[in-house]
Parts: sequence; C-alpha cells; structure tokens
Amino acid sequence: MSTVLSHQQARSAYDRIGSLQDTQAFYEDRATDVLLRHGGFGTAQNVFEFGCGTGRFALRLFEEFLAPDSRYRGVDVSPKMISLARARLAPYSDRARVTLTRGDPPIDQPAESCDRFLSNYVFDLLSEKDIRDVLREAHRMLRPDGLLCLSGLSTGVSRFSRSVARAWSWIQTRRPSAVGGCRPIDVLPFLPASDWQLEHHVKLVRFGITSEALVARRHP
Repeated sequence: MSTVLSHQQARSAYDRIGSLQDTQAFYEDRATDVLLRHGGFGTAQNVFEFGCGTGRFALRLFEEFLAPDSRYRGVDVSPKMISLARARLAPYSDRARVTLTRGDPPIDQPAESCDRFLSNYVFDLLSEKDIRDVLREAHRMLRPDGLLCLSGLSTGVSRFSRSVARAWSWIQTRRPSAVGGCRPIDVLPFLPASDWQLEHHVKLVRFGITSEALVARRHP
C-alpha cells in the first residue's frame, strides 16, 4: 500500500526541491505536450491550475496558446513553488494570479468560474480520497462543456515500464520523500461517465517512466 505524504510533508518536500522540479521535463513534457495539443487552450478564457509548481507550463500557455484577454489562476502548497511561479509569470502579472494554499481541494473557488481545469503531476501525490474530492471540485468549477486536463505518473504499458513502475512504487511505500511523494497511478478510473466525457487519453513512456495524459469534457 502506498504511503501518501501529508500536505505539510508535501510542502516541505517541494520547498526543498525548488527549481530542481524542472529537471523532470525529460519525461513530463511528452505528457504535457498532449494536453497542449488537445486542451483547446487557444479558446480558453479562464484557466485554473491545481498545483502550478514552478509556473513552467503556465508560461508556455501564455507564450504560445492563450488569447490576449484570457486569464490564469494557479495554486500550490509550496511557498517556494509560488515564489518561482510568480517570478516566471511576472510579464503576465496583469492576467496571472498565483496563490498559496494548504493543499486541500479548491472548495473556495467559485462555481463555473473556469473553462479549463488543469493539473500536471499532482494527482500522483494525492490520496484516493483527495483525487475524488479534487475531481468533484473540478466538475463544480468548470463551466458546462469545460475541459479537464490532467497528466501524471502512471502504471506501465510494457514489461520494462511496468517493472519501473513497480520499483518506483516500492520506493514510494518505504521512503516517499525520496520520490517527492509521487507514485504511478491510473487516474482514468476515477472519472465517472456520468460526470465526464473522455476526449483524449494516452499513456507515454520515456526511459521506462510511464505518464498518463487525459482530456475530459464536463457533462452539465
């Protein structure tokens, strides 16, 4: 059974990791590129990111995809990540707002306040209960036909990648801080068909590390 970091432990871990988080781009970018291709960000008016990290993905949105009048809101549990994201997004400070949270599901956000709910490599940190709670809030926050865009570590698709996933999970159960609290998990089964219409789903492997990327449309 996995050992999930508490929100305070996650804050400490990612305050310590800081900008080193960006070194994971060698496997993360393949999955996040899928979201950029299929997330319809060029027509998005209000984007909310749960776990904005260093702001690297948000910067790509502003530089390459978002319309001049679109707005972005990002939250994160780590003060260090918030500091890095604010510095990175400073050129867009009139349209980008990044705030520190306790790591809880975003129950304080207004209903139907965004048309894209985004989260990259965060759900693999969360307990199953928190995953369900965040997805419930995402459904509430999205406007009808809004898009949920998720990526994260996932279970393997080949003998080698499944072995890597098992080894990663073994480490995570014994010393979760060594892998930033993350573990391979499949998020797709957490999306009930009554709430979500799957638009795109893929698993991608880079150097044996498997990522999952999915885009789902909110049912009214």
